[in-house]
Amino acid sequence: MTTTSATSDEEYGAARAAAALWTGTSVLVTDVRGRVLVQHVDYRPTCLLPGGAVDPGEAPSRAAARELWEELGVTAVVDRALAVDWVSREALGAPEALRFPGEILYVYDGGTWDEARIGAVRLPESEIESIEFVEPARLPELMASGDARRALSALRARINAGGPAVLEDGRPLSPTVLDRLAVLSTPRTAGPVPEAGTVGRSPVWAFAPDGRVLVRLDPATGAAALPETAVESEGPPEGPYERALRAVRFTGSEPVDKDTAQLLATKDTALILATPEQALSLFDHAPAAGARLLAAVHDARERLGIPRAAPQPVTELPSPSAL
Repeated sequence: MTTTSATSDEEYGAARAAAALWTGTSVLVTDVRGRVLVQHVDYRPTCLLPGGAVDPGEAPSRAAARELWEELGVTAVVDRALAVDWVSREALGAPEALRFPGEILYVYDGGTWDEARIGAVRLPESEIESIEFVEPARLPELMASGDARRALSALRARINAGGPAVLEDGRPLSPTVLDRLAVLSTPRTAGPVPEAGTVGRSPVWAFAPDGRVLVRLDPATGAAALPETAVESEGPPEGPYERALRAVRFTGSEPVDKDTAQLLATKDTALILATPEQALSLFDHAPAAGARLLAAVHDARERLGIPRAAPQPVTELPSPSAL
């Protein structure tokens, strides 16, 4: 915006300075199980993501990388934003003496850290007492409410792969189905791993023609589950978690074929299409088990002649009751 004859540069600059906000950064880091890194600090009772204030003239991404080094002793390139949050003065509840004007806070993707990288963490002598990797559902109990909302929104944006989320006080302006159903706000289950030697209902990886799979979400809790079908197992599967796999086909205006609709017929269920990787992130697996399961899923996909799904946002489908 340029000044007009009625507004001098000095007046315009003064008006903008009066509307100035702080700028901060935080970094979302997960381990190979999808748990989130939080820091226990000595200056407040709640946990924080790594991060801090942006210095004058400093780019937010550089500030995030600097904070990772200062707080954890980790050198990293930080170049992928997950969320941008406008934090209001009222939401923070800061003391008057702080003169908090509001803040723009950038959340960056710190990636997934393996045991070697976690072992290389070096904490400073003060401020950071310890770090912990926690289930996403525990963030609201460990963090201030706005910080927890922001962290969960950023994590859902990472899983959704639809670009950074724009937030106001941690709430997305354009919530995805993952946000709307508060996915990851309840503990993840260890599924979808069928039990051997049972007769009953077993999870099914139902593929769409583009390589994505159907996932059921509980509208009340956001908990994820795969479609199920009746199977009989006489013993352990020959391969890791091998079970019946269904290919989902879309015909005409119907979202799924009639056989698949019967497979999914469960009231009060939300349905999404997600890549197998996105789907697996909604469950809690030990790293080796998760890797074996994902390999088995892709092996089955290839045997069905279905292509590998490209990274993309999840798609919400009509509920089974509407089919």
